Amino acid sequence: MADLRIHREHDLGLEKARKIAWKWAEEAEKKFDMECTVIEGDFSDTVEFARSGVSGRLIVAADHFDLDAKLGFLLGAFSKTIENEIQKTLDDLLAKGGGAARKGAAKVANGGAAKPSSGKR
Repeated sequence: MADLRIHREHDLGLEKARKIAWKWAEEAEKKFDMECTVIEGDFSDTVEFARSGVSGRLIVAADHFDLDAKLGFLLGAFSKTIENEIQKTLDDLLAKGGGAARKGAAKVANGGAAKPSSGKR
C-alpha cells in the first residue's frame, strides 16, 4: 500500500481554483475511470475520488491544492509514475488557469463553472 501527498500553492482565488479542480476531476474520470464527487464549501471544496485500488481527496482552497490518495497493493508498484502524472496534470491546469503553481511537498509514503462529468457535486 502506498500513500501519495501532493501540495501545490497558487494565487488564483477560490473561484478559479474551483474551476481547475472540476477540470481535474473530469480528466480523472475520463482518463482513469475514477468516480469523482465535489463537495463545495464556503472556504474550500473537496473532490473525493475513487476506483478499484485507489481512493483519495483533493482539497481546493483559495491559495492551495492538497491531494491525498491511497493506492492499493497492485497500483502501489506504480506510485512514482502515478505521482508524476498527477503533478503534471495539476501543474498544466494551473498554468492554463493563469495561476503560478508553487511546488510544495510532494511525497510518496510506502506503508500503511463546470463540474465533473458524473454530475455529482
